[in-house]
Amino acid sequence: MHYDPIKELLGRQFNRHPLLRKLFYRLLNILLLRSWHVRKALVRLSRSISPSATVLDAGMGFGQYSWWMATRFPDWKITAADIKSEQVADCNAFFKKTGLGDRVHAFEADLVTWQSDDRYDLTLCVDVMEHIEEDRTVFAAFRSMMNPGGYLVISTPSDMGGSDVHSDDDTSFIEEHVRDGYGREEITEKLHTAGFGEVSVEYTYGTPGSIAWRLSMKYPVIMLSASKLFFILLPIWYLAVMPFVLVLNCIDLHKRHTKGTGLLVIARNSR
Repeated sequence: MHYDPIKELLGRQFNRHPLLRKLFYRLLNILLLRSWHVRKALVRLSRSISPSATVLDAGMGFGQYSWWMATRFPDWKITAADIKSEQVADCNAFFKKTGLGDRVHAFEADLVTWQSDDRYDLTLCVDVMEHIEEDRTVFAAFRSMMNPGGYLVISTPSDMGGSDVHSDDDTSFIEEHVRDGYGREEITEKLHTAGFGEVSVEYTYGTPGSIAWRLSMKYPVIMLSASKLFFILLPIWYLAVMPFVLVLNCIDLHKRHTKGTGLLVIARNSR
C-alpha cells in the first residue's frame, strides 16, 4: 500500500493556515505512538546536552518534531533536512509565520550523499532508515557530523513485525519501505561500525502499541486508500477508538518490552 499519497493529502489539507498545521502536529503527536517514545527520549537526553544544543532533524517529513523541539526547548538551534522540496518549502514558510524562522531552518538534502561541515549535539531520525538502502553510508555521515558526546536518536520498524510483516509470506504494509525492519544486533553492529561508542536499543510497539497502531493508523489508512469518502467517517471512527488507543499507548510507553514491532535506538558519539 502506498502510504505517502495519504500523508501528502492530509498534509495539504492542514497546510492552509498555521493554526491548522499546529492542530495537525498535535494530532500526529497523539495518534503516532512513535512520537510518544521519541519525545520521552528527547526530554531525557535534554538533561545531558547543552541547553543551546545544535540539532539535526534528519528526514523531517512534515516537520512536527522540529516544531515540537523548537517550542519545548527554546534555546535549541534546529536544522531540518528532507529529500522532498515541497515539504522543505512548506516547513520553512510555517516556521517563518510562527516566529521560529531564526532558530529552525529546513533545506533539501539526500541523506545518502549529503555532507556538511556543521556539527550537531543531537541528531534525530524518525521513520527514515527503513526507506534508505545505503544505511551504513548514512550512519557514517551522521557520526561525522556530530560533536563529541553527541547523541543520535532513531525510531524505525523492527524485524519482529515491523511494517506489519510477520512472516516470509507477508509484504510490507507500506510499499515505500526498502526493508521491513531492523534486528537489534544488526543496527547495533552497523552503528558501532560507523563509529558510535555507546548504542542502546529498546523495543517499542509491544502488544498494546501494535493494537493501538492498527486502530489509529492501519485501518483508517486502508479505508482512505479504498475511497476518500471515508474522510467523512473518520471523526466517528476516532471518537469510538481513541479512548482505547490512548490507554494502550500509555501502557506501551511505560512498559519495557521483550519484543515489539518498533525500535528506539540511542547512540552516542563518545569520541
